Amino acid sequence: MHSLSLISDWPVDHAAGAVLTRDGGVVGSVGDLAEVYPLASVTKPLVAYALLVAVEEGAVELDQPAGPPGSTVRHLLSHASGLAFGDRTVQAEPERKRIYSSAGFEVLAELVETETGIGFADYLHQAVFEPLGMGASTLSGSAGHGANSSTEDLIRFATELLNPVLVSPELFDEATRVQFPGLNGIVPGYGMFKPNDWGLGFELRGEKNPHWTGTGNSPRTFGHFGQSGTFLWVDPEIDTACIILTNRAFGVWAKPLWTEFNDAVLGEITRTSAVR
Repeated sequence: MHSLSLISDWPVDHAAGAVLTRDGGVVGSVGDLAEVYPLASVTKPLVAYALLVAVEEGAVELDQPAGPPGSTVRHLLSHASGLAFGDRTVQAEPERKRIYSSAGFEVLAELVETETGIGFADYLHQAVFEPLGMGASTLSGSAGHGANSSTEDLIRFATELLNPVLVSPELFDEATRVQFPGLNGIVPGYGMFKPNDWGLGFELRGEKNPHWTGTGNSPRTFGHFGQSGTFLWVDPEIDTACIILTNRAFGVWAKPLWTEFNDAVLGEITRTSAVR
């Protein structure tokens, strides 16, 4: 894919990425796909997927109490529990606003440990990494932002997101639908959105603008970006996923370049589909 060549002009020392489709697999890649990068908040979709597996196994339930009073697993996964970003301070009642919270994912990890008797890093490995063949992926820190992975491994995860096997279609559909519609909140690095749509661990693009995905991504696009300069999105309208890992922290450099890149990817995928 010619659009991947745009990365060579980015102000980063190392970068890798891939584009894949539901039917065609990897249609383009760039960089060393085996190189491991810190994911920062791209950790959250991986952790959320382990929670979904735990739901399928009956170890936890989406609507069981977890976190501050009145909050549930569902609230924590969708940043609607009222917990603060980095600690367990309660800043609002559940369902009042979308407060992006890494601390909430740490609460979820502890819940899984309690309910299964398995350390969460081990559970994540057993539930997600091992069955998907993600041998380079680890969780060595916070369940909100402490995972490391390679493009090669995230291709396997994105393949799962395009063709779910580890969770049921019904639960996957729930995870990629808006939870608690109408909640306003801040996307770190991008500002306030009204509403700030979120699924179960996945940010939903909705009508947000500006955004880290492309201007041409559909509102149904789901995924996550990380402050370490990483992102993963899936656009179900075109059955396409995109992964980018870099070694430069997210900042003002990334906003225009990510949008330009994602729009180039979307244009190329659309043109290729039209030819077919």
